[in-house]
Amino acid sequence: MSLSVTARAVNYPLKAPFRISRGVKTAAEVVVVEVRLDGHVGRGESVPYGRYDETVAGVVAQLQPALEMLEREGDESAALALLYPGAARNALDCALWDLRAKQTRISVAETIGLPLPPALVTAVTVSLDTPEAMAAAALAVADAPLIKIKLGAEDPAARLRAVAAAAPRSRFIVDPNEGWSFETLHGLRSLLADLPIALVEQPLPADADQALEGYDPPYVICADESVHVGGDLAALLGRYQAVNLKLDKTGGLSEAVLMLEQARALGFQLMTGCMVASSLAIAPALHLAGGCQFADL
Repeated sequence: MSLSVTARAVNYPLKAPFRISRGVKTAAEVVVVEVRLDGHVGRGESVPYGRYDETVAGVVAQLQPALEMLEREGDESAALALLYPGAARNALDCALWDLRAKQTRISVAETIGLPLPPALVTAVTVSLDTPEAMAAAALAVADAPLIKIKLGAEDPAARLRAVAAAAPRSRFIVDPNEGWSFETLHGLRSLLADLPIALVEQPLPADADQALEGYDPPYVICADESVHVGGDLAALLGRYQAVNLKLDKTGGLSEAVLMLEQARALGFQLMTGCMVASSLAIAPALHLAGGCQFADL
Protein backbone atom coordinates (compact mmCIF):
# COMPACT_ATOMS: atom_id res chain seq x y z
CA MET A 1 0.00 0.00 0.00
CA SER A 2 1.52 3.32 -1.12
CA LEU A 3 -0.28 6.47 0.01
CA SER A 4 0.72 9.95 -1.13
CA VAL A 5 -1.00 13.29 -0.66
CA THR A 6 -0.39 16.65 -2.32
CA ALA A 7 -1.85 20.15 -2.05
CA ARG A 8 -1.40 22.84 -4.66
CA ALA A 9 -2.75 26.25 -5.60
CA VAL A 10 -4.70 26.66 -8.85
CA ASN A 11 -5.90 29.89 -10.45
CA TYR A 12 -8.86 30.00 -12.86
CA PRO A 13 -9.46 33.42 -14.51
CA LEU A 14 -13.14 34.42 -14.60
CA LYS A 15 -14.99 35.45 -17.75
CA ALA A 16 -16.28 38.53 -15.94
CA PRO A 17 -15.49 40.17 -12.58
CA PHE A 18 -17.49 38.88 -9.60
CA ARG A 19 -18.29 41.87 -7.39
CA ILE A 20 -19.89 41.85 -3.92
CA SER A 21 -20.07 44.39 -1.10
CA ARG A 22 -16.64 43.34 0.24
CA GLY A 23 -14.70 43.52 -3.03
CA VAL A 24 -14.23 42.03 -6.48
CA LYS A 25 -12.75 38.78 -7.81
CA THR A 26 -11.29 38.31 -11.27
CA ALA A 27 -10.19 34.70 -10.74
CA ALA A 28 -11.14 31.61 -8.77
CA GLU A 29 -8.13 31.06 -6.51
CA VAL A 30 -8.43 27.54 -5.12
CA VAL A 31 -6.47 24.81 -3.36
CA VAL A 32 -6.62 21.27 -4.75
CA VAL A 33 -5.77 18.22 -2.62
CA GLU A 34 -5.05 14.84 -4.24
CA VAL A 35 -4.84 11.60 -2.25
CA ARG A 36 -3.34 8.66 -4.16
CA LEU A 37 -3.65 5.09 -2.94
CA ASP A 38 -3.32 1.80 -4.85
CA GLY A 39 -3.97 3.32 -8.25
CA HIS A 40 -6.92 5.44 -7.11
CA VAL A 41 -6.89 9.24 -6.85
CA GLY A 42 -9.25 11.21 -4.65
CA ARG A 43 -9.51 14.92 -5.38
CA GLY A 44 -10.96 17.82 -3.41
CA GLU A 45 -10.99 21.58 -3.91
CA SER A 46 -11.53 24.50 -1.57
CA VAL A 47 -11.56 28.28 -1.72
CA PRO A 48 -9.50 30.16 0.88
CA TYR A 49 -11.64 33.14 1.86
CA GLY A 50 -10.29 36.46 3.06
CA ARG A 51 -13.44 37.04 5.13
CA TYR A 52 -12.12 34.31 7.43
CA ASP A 53 -8.48 35.45 7.24
CA GLU A 54 -7.60 32.64 4.83
CA THR A 55 -5.14 32.87 1.95
CA VAL A 56 -4.11 30.34 -0.67
CA ALA A 57 -0.57 30.14 0.67
CA GLY A 58 -1.84 29.93 4.24
CA VAL A 59 -4.21 27.07 3.48
CA VAL A 60 -1.52 25.09 1.62
CA ALA A 61 0.80 25.59 4.62
CA GLN A 62 -1.96 24.65 7.06
CA LEU A 63 -2.52 21.40 5.20
CA GLN A 64 1.07 20.21 5.31
CA PRO A 65 1.14 18.71 8.86
CA ALA A 66 -2.16 16.93 8.22
CA LEU A 67 -0.96 15.54 4.88
CA GLU A 68 2.32 14.38 6.42
CA MET A 69 0.43 12.61 9.22
CA LEU A 70 -1.90 10.97 6.71
CA GLU A 71 1.01 9.71 4.62
CA ARG A 72 2.90 8.52 7.69
CA GLU A 73 0.09 6.90 9.69
CA GLY A 74 -2.80 6.48 7.27
CA ASP A 75 -5.22 7.79 9.92
CA GLU A 76 -7.82 9.95 8.16
CA SER A 77 -9.63 11.04 11.33
CA ALA A 78 -6.42 12.10 13.05
CA ALA A 79 -5.29 14.05 10.00
CA LEU A 80 -8.61 15.87 9.70
CA ALA A 81 -8.60 16.61 13.44
CA LEU A 82 -5.49 18.75 12.93
CA LEU A 83 -7.54 21.17 10.80
CA TYR A 84 -10.24 23.56 11.97
CA PRO A 85 -13.49 23.86 9.95
CA GLY A 86 -12.54 25.86 6.88
CA ALA A 87 -10.96 25.65 3.45
CA ALA A 88 -8.03 23.37 4.32
CA ARG A 89 -10.19 20.76 6.00
CA ASN A 90 -12.76 20.93 3.21
CA ALA A 91 -10.24 20.13 0.47
CA LEU A 92 -8.87 17.14 2.37
CA ASP A 93 -12.25 15.84 3.54
CA CYS A 94 -13.72 15.94 0.01
CA ALA A 95 -10.62 14.27 -1.44
CA LEU A 96 -11.03 11.43 1.06
CA TRP A 97 -14.71 11.02 0.21
CA ASP A 98 -13.78 10.84 -3.47
CA LEU A 99 -11.05 8.29 -2.79
CA ARG A 100 -13.33 6.01 -0.72
CA ALA A 101 -16.00 6.04 -3.42
CA LYS A 102 -13.44 5.02 -6.05
CA GLN A 103 -11.95 2.31 -3.84
CA THR A 104 -15.26 0.75 -2.80
CA ARG A 105 -17.28 1.54 -5.94
CA ILE A 106 -20.03 2.71 -3.59
CA SER A 107 -21.19 6.21 -4.53
CA VAL A 108 -21.05 9.08 -2.08
CA ALA A 109 -24.80 9.51 -2.51
CA GLU A 110 -25.42 5.90 -1.43
CA THR A 111 -23.07 6.23 1.54
CA ILE A 112 -24.61 9.40 2.97
CA GLY A 113 -28.20 8.58 2.03
CA LEU A 114 -28.89 11.84 0.21
CA PRO A 115 -29.64 11.03 -3.44
CA LEU A 116 -28.41 13.44 -6.07
CA PRO A 117 -31.32 15.48 -7.45
CA PRO A 118 -32.26 14.46 -11.01
CA ALA A 119 -32.74 18.16 -11.80
CA LEU A 120 -31.77 21.26 -9.88
CA VAL A 121 -32.75 24.91 -9.95
CA THR A 122 -29.66 26.87 -8.99
CA ALA A 123 -29.41 30.62 -8.55
CA VAL A 124 -27.71 32.71 -11.23
CA THR A 125 -25.82 35.63 -9.71
CA VAL A 126 -26.04 39.26 -10.76
CA SER A 127 -22.95 40.91 -9.33
CA LEU A 128 -22.96 44.29 -7.60
CA ASP A 129 -22.66 47.13 -10.10
CA THR A 130 -24.55 50.22 -11.17
CA PRO A 131 -28.33 49.81 -11.46
CA GLU A 132 -28.05 50.00 -15.25
CA ALA A 133 -25.31 47.37 -15.45
CA MET A 134 -27.19 45.08 -13.08
CA ALA A 135 -30.37 45.45 -15.14
CA ALA A 136 -28.43 44.49 -18.28
CA ALA A 137 -26.94 41.46 -16.51
CA ALA A 138 -30.38 40.42 -15.26
CA LEU A 139 -31.90 40.83 -18.73
CA ALA A 140 -29.28 38.40 -20.08
CA VAL A 141 -30.47 35.71 -17.64
CA ALA A 142 -34.12 36.75 -17.43
CA ASP A 143 -35.29 33.18 -18.09
CA ALA A 144 -33.58 31.94 -14.93
CA PRO A 145 -36.16 30.94 -12.30
CA LEU A 146 -33.90 32.06 -9.44
CA ILE A 147 -31.52 35.04 -9.49
CA LYS A 148 -29.19 36.07 -6.68
CA ILE A 149 -28.75 39.83 -6.44
CA LYS A 150 -25.54 41.05 -4.84
CA LEU A 151 -26.09 44.37 -3.07
CA GLY A 152 -24.27 46.83 -0.83
CA ALA A 153 -25.27 49.79 1.29
CA GLU A 154 -25.37 52.27 -1.61
CA ASP A 155 -28.93 52.69 -2.93
CA PRO A 156 -29.98 49.02 -2.82
CA ALA A 157 -33.57 49.97 -3.68
CA ALA A 158 -32.60 51.30 -7.12
CA ARG A 159 -30.64 48.15 -7.88
CA LEU A 160 -33.44 45.87 -6.69
CA ARG A 161 -36.00 47.68 -8.85
CA ALA A 162 -33.69 47.58 -11.87
CA VAL A 163 -33.13 43.83 -11.63
CA ALA A 164 -36.78 43.08 -10.89
CA ALA A 165 -37.89 45.06 -13.95
CA ALA A 166 -35.37 43.27 -16.17
CA ALA A 167 -36.31 39.78 -14.95
CA PRO A 168 -40.05 39.92 -14.17
CA ARG A 169 -40.56 36.14 -14.14
CA SER A 170 -37.74 35.31 -11.72
CA ARG A 171 -37.60 34.88 -7.96
CA PHE A 172 -34.74 36.52 -6.10
CA ILE A 173 -32.20 35.83 -3.40
CA VAL A 174 -31.01 39.18 -2.08
CA ASP A 175 -27.45 39.01 -0.73
CA PRO A 176 -25.81 42.08 0.84
CA ASN A 177 -22.91 39.97 2.23
CA GLU A 178 -23.18 41.60 5.69
CA GLY A 179 -23.29 45.02 4.03
CA TRP A 180 -26.45 46.47 5.57
CA SER A 181 -27.43 47.95 8.90
CA PHE A 182 -30.68 46.96 10.57
CA GLU A 183 -32.07 50.38 9.61
CA THR A 184 -31.34 49.69 5.93
CA LEU A 185 -32.96 46.27 6.12
CA HIS A 186 -36.06 47.58 7.86
CA GLY A 187 -36.26 50.55 5.49
CA LEU A 188 -36.50 48.12 2.56
CA ARG A 189 -39.24 46.08 4.21
CA SER A 190 -42.08 47.26 1.95
CA LEU A 191 -40.08 46.95 -1.27
CA LEU A 192 -38.84 43.48 -0.38
CA ALA A 193 -42.38 42.43 0.55
CA ASP A 194 -43.62 43.52 -2.88
CA LEU A 195 -40.99 41.55 -4.81
CA PRO A 196 -40.85 37.76 -5.33
CA ILE A 197 -38.12 37.27 -2.72
CA ALA A 198 -37.06 33.70 -1.93
CA LEU A 199 -34.45 34.69 0.68
CA VAL A 200 -32.65 37.70 2.10
CA GLU A 201 -29.20 36.30 2.83
CA GLN A 202 -27.00 37.60 5.68
CA PRO A 203 -28.11 41.24 5.55
CA LEU A 204 -26.24 42.29 8.73
CA PRO A 205 -22.67 41.69 9.89
CA ALA A 206 -22.38 38.39 11.75
CA ASP A 207 -21.34 40.21 14.92
CA ALA A 208 -24.38 42.50 14.74
CA ASP A 209 -27.16 40.03 13.93
CA GLN A 210 -28.58 40.19 17.46
CA ALA A 211 -30.65 43.04 15.99
CA LEU A 212 -32.66 40.36 14.17
CA GLU A 213 -33.82 38.81 17.44
CA GLY A 214 -37.59 38.68 17.30
CA TYR A 215 -37.77 40.54 13.96
CA ASP A 216 -40.69 39.21 11.91
CA PRO A 217 -40.19 40.20 8.26
CA PRO A 218 -42.51 39.21 5.38
CA TYR A 219 -39.67 37.20 3.81
CA VAL A 220 -37.17 34.56 4.92
CA ILE A 221 -33.79 35.70 6.29
CA CYS A 222 -30.97 33.22 5.67
CA ALA A 223 -27.75 32.99 7.71
CA ASP A 224 -24.48 32.67 5.82
CA GLU A 225 -21.47 34.20 7.57
CA SER A 226 -23.25 33.73 10.93
CA VAL A 227 -23.21 29.94 10.63
CA HIS A 228 -20.31 27.56 10.04
CA VAL A 229 -20.88 24.24 11.83
CA GLY A 230 -23.73 22.43 13.52
CA GLY A 231 -22.83 23.87 16.90
CA ASP A 232 -23.74 27.35 15.62
CA LEU A 233 -27.34 26.52 14.74
CA ALA A 234 -29.16 26.84 18.06
CA ALA A 235 -27.99 30.43 18.54
CA LEU A 236 -29.63 31.41 15.24
CA LEU A 237 -33.16 30.54 16.37
CA GLY A 238 -35.25 33.70 16.59
CA ARG A 239 -32.92 35.54 14.20
CA TYR A 240 -32.93 33.50 11.00
CA GLN A 241 -35.39 31.18 9.30
CA ALA A 242 -32.90 29.55 6.91
CA VAL A 243 -29.21 28.64 6.81
CA ASN A 244 -26.69 28.42 3.98
CA LEU A 245 -24.54 25.28 4.05
CA LYS A 246 -21.14 25.82 2.41
CA LEU A 247 -18.44 23.17 2.44
CA ASP A 248 -15.71 25.78 2.84
CA LYS A 249 -17.35 26.86 6.11
CA THR A 250 -18.25 23.44 7.50
CA GLY A 251 -14.81 22.07 6.65
CA GLY A 252 -16.08 19.44 4.25
CA LEU A 253 -18.91 17.10 3.39
CA SER A 254 -18.70 15.09 6.62
CA GLU A 255 -19.75 17.99 8.88
CA ALA A 256 -22.15 19.40 6.28
CA VAL A 257 -24.22 16.19 6.16
CA LEU A 258 -24.55 16.14 9.94
CA MET A 259 -25.37 19.84 9.96
CA LEU A 260 -28.10 19.41 7.36
CA GLU A 261 -29.93 16.97 9.61
CA GLN A 262 -29.46 19.21 12.67
CA ALA A 263 -30.79 22.23 10.80
CA ARG A 264 -33.82 20.29 9.60
CA ALA A 265 -34.57 19.16 13.12
CA LEU A 266 -34.50 22.78 14.32
CA GLY A 267 -36.95 23.83 11.61
CA PHE A 268 -34.63 25.84 9.38
CA GLN A 269 -35.06 26.06 5.65
CA LEU A 270 -31.86 25.12 3.84
CA MET A 271 -29.74 26.43 1.01
CA THR A 272 -26.50 24.96 -0.22
CA GLY A 273 -24.09 27.56 -1.53
CA CYS A 274 -20.53 27.88 -2.71
CA MET A 275 -17.58 30.20 -3.08
CA VAL A 276 -16.08 31.20 -6.46
CA ALA A 277 -14.70 27.81 -7.47
CA SER A 278 -14.47 25.20 -10.22
CA SER A 279 -16.72 22.20 -10.78
CA LEU A 280 -14.40 20.11 -8.57
CA ALA A 281 -15.62 22.06 -5.54
CA ILE A 282 -19.24 22.15 -6.72
CA ALA A 283 -19.56 18.38 -7.24
CA PRO A 284 -19.59 17.38 -3.54
CA ALA A 285 -21.97 20.25 -2.74
CA LEU A 286 -24.51 18.65 -5.10
CA HIS A 287 -24.89 15.89 -2.51
CA LEU A 288 -26.41 18.47 -0.14
CA ALA A 289 -28.61 20.12 -2.76
CA GLY A 290 -31.14 17.28 -2.84
CA GLY A 291 -31.87 17.93 0.83
CA CYS A 292 -32.19 21.71 0.50
CA GLN A 293 -34.97 24.02 -0.63
CA PHE A 294 -32.53 26.33 -2.45
CA ALA A 295 -29.23 25.94 -4.28
CA ASP A 296 -26.65 28.53 -5.28
CA LEU A 297 -24.00 26.41 -7.00
